[in-house]
Amino acid sequence: MTSHDEHEIEDHDLGLSHDLPRIVERSRGRSLGRSLGRRGLLGLAGGLGVATVAGCALGGNADTTTVSAAAAPSGGAAGPGAPPGGASNVEVADGEIPEETAGPYPGDGSNGVNVLTESGIVRSDLTSSFGDATGVAEGVPVTVRLKVIDVNGADASALAGAAVYLWHCDRDGNYSMYAEAVADENYLRGVQETDADGRVEFTSIFPACYSGRWPHMHFEVYQSLDDATSYANKLRTSQLALPQDVCERVYAVAGYEQSVTNLSQVSLDSDGIFSDGYSLQLAKVTGSNEKGYAVSLNVPV
Repeated sequence: MTSHDEHEIEDHDLGLSHDLPRIVERSRGRSLGRSLGRRGLLGLAGGLGVATVAGCALGGNADTTTVSAAAAPSGGAAGPGAPPGGASNVEVADGEIPEETAGPYPGDGSNGVNVLTESGIVRSDLTSSFGDATGVAEGVPVTVRLKVIDVNGADASALAGAAVYLWHCDRDGNYSMYAEAVADENYLRGVQETDADGRVEFTSIFPACYSGRWPHMHFEVYQSLDDATSYANKLRTSQLALPQDVCERVYAVAGYEQSVTNLSQVSLDSDGIFSDGYSLQLAKVTGSNEKGYAVSLNVPV
């Protein structure tokens, strides 16, 4: 990450949860413009959707770090976030989290296996495999909390009863069900239903940085648990990016050695997914190696 990006992180450390009221207020009266093909199956009109992730406090110490989403590069797909107390130039149509590729290892039926149809996939703890698999993913623990908010109308509101499918690689950079070493495992994959406040929570481990990609997690949002059985029903597929300083701290832990080298060879600005803008995808992270981290993100859907 460049020094410019680091400066932007400091200037925007309250994140989209702080900026959302301003964005929504400024958005009223503007055209909703772009229709969303992803909602065609559900007959929903295009507009701005927002998911807010509330971070969980894991206890502080001298090593605790807090990082917030930075502004995207000028012209990025996500659009820049509004600085605290400043004006927002995020248009309604640009307020949704970018649609991204599910990648080659989604496990949602779009590329081979479909874990979404298996009994046990609806769970909050992703660290262990389920069903006949018994593997456990090792690594620095993380808690991922998402709050899905629908702002498809004049006012933002929590999207209760939606489903979020989260998946990511393990400490060695392998995706369960696909990589040869973990082809018989299904850990680091799971679905949760949003509660009345639009919240979901997952317990997992900090993913590796594998060659050619910035450290990230994948997720898909579905209208309901009933819909979360096939990629064909998804509302949105996207990815969250993890902050550089946190990655550097985690990758100093034994077991993440290869991630140190891989991280030095990529940046958010050169990553094939995030290079066109990541202001709505760069997660806020708090915590420490000793006590674990809380990963939080505002995810417009």
